[in-house]
Amino acid sequence: MKKRTYNNLDLNLYEETLENGLRIYVIPMPNVNNFYVTLSTNYGSIQREFVPIGEKDMVCVPDGIAHFLEHKMFEQKDGVDPFTFFGERGADANANTSNFKTTYLFSGSKYLNENLNFLLDYVYSPYFTDENVEKEKGIIEQEMKMYEDDPYSALMENMVYNTFINHPIKIKVIGDHDSIYSITKEDLYTCYNTFYHPSNMFVVASGNVKPKEIISIIKKNMSKKKFNKKEEIILKKYNEPDKVAKKTDTIKMDVNIPKVGIGYKLNIKNIKMDKIKIYNYVSLFFDLKVDGTSLLNEELKNDGIINEGLYVTYTNVDNFVCPYILAETKNTKKLLDRIKESISDIKVSKKDFERKLKAMKASLITTTDNIYSMNNKAMNNIVRYGDIITDGYGITESLNYEEFKKVIKSLDFSNYLTYIIKSK
Repeated sequence: MKKRTYNNLDLNLYEETLENGLRIYVIPMPNVNNFYVTLSTNYGSIQREFVPIGEKDMVCVPDGIAHFLEHKMFEQKDGVDPFTFFGERGADANANTSNFKTTYLFSGSKYLNENLNFLLDYVYSPYFTDENVEKEKGIIEQEMKMYEDDPYSALMENMVYNTFINHPIKIKVIGDHDSIYSITKEDLYTCYNTFYHPSNMFVVASGNVKPKEIISIIKKNMSKKKFNKKEEIILKKYNEPDKVAKKTDTIKMDVNIPKVGIGYKLNIKNIKMDKIKIYNYVSLFFDLKVDGTSLLNEELKNDGIINEGLYVTYTNVDNFVCPYILAETKNTKKLLDRIKESISDIKVSKKDFERKLKAMKASLITTTDNIYSMNNKAMNNIVRYGDIITDGYGITESLNYEEFKKVIKSLDFSNYLTYIIKSK
């Protein structure tokens, strides 16, 4: 077991990799009474073209299959319902699929041993039949309609779709009607056998946990399971152009106030710097320019252009950082013009830069008592960088104004798109 320390956060990280390749990360947090345990695979919606384990030719599986597979993992051959099992033992359980990973989780304050063993047992016991696969398609279609009826979900999904040309991140995580209804149990086993090997998975436990206990439970459980020898997963690589797929788009939905989004497709390939620092600089720039605490946000409210604040979210993949600014307004043209004007003026004062830097450091410290924030940050680090970043505070401290200006100056803000959802 290896021990590392989170710089300036008064927390330790314990880690171990089992013989079968499963990585275990434990973050004890002495000031809390509950725990949060996640089991994730590096498999999400973007892994749609790959060479299945044991085969030679690349295949393209139906869109939405990673999310479909997540649903089917809750169907057990013995008929035990995982949600009922966890609930009876005082735990909240769930699962989620993103573009990059699938995670199975539970949180609670007791029965850690039972709940952790059951998590490992049901995730490593796939049970797919023609009948239960067909049954799930209608359930997922209902979930799909729910997202389609939500304006902000529609706004984000359609903006990402209009941003990318070749990369499968443009495809909805849930897929579409045709792709869902084409999925077979054979497809599910192909994806499961390829991506659910322990060597492609990791556990993160945070909160009121003891590293030796967590690792001991997992080792004992996994020693009873048999897995094939680890093999390298071969994925298709995509050549993605700098330009956006579609510059402008408008749809009509049942909304009272129009929803507006503007997204930037920023290629960072030629910036010779760690991606972590680049992400920090880009995030800092957009926070200062257009987030809910920015001067622009205040001005837009005072001018009656928006009632609620601006919101910024990001999609980062390969060499692209894509910030999306979302808002609702009755004056879509004026709002978009003001945002574009603010972003095109790349000047940021040193005083504002340092103020935001202090806020970033303070934010890092405030997460140390939140078992979910620490766990989620750890998971995202593993998926994005292959490891947990324990020196986030040091990296933030190393950010400097002159380097920030160079990075922002090197970005091409002409590659942007706009999206509007109007009222019917």
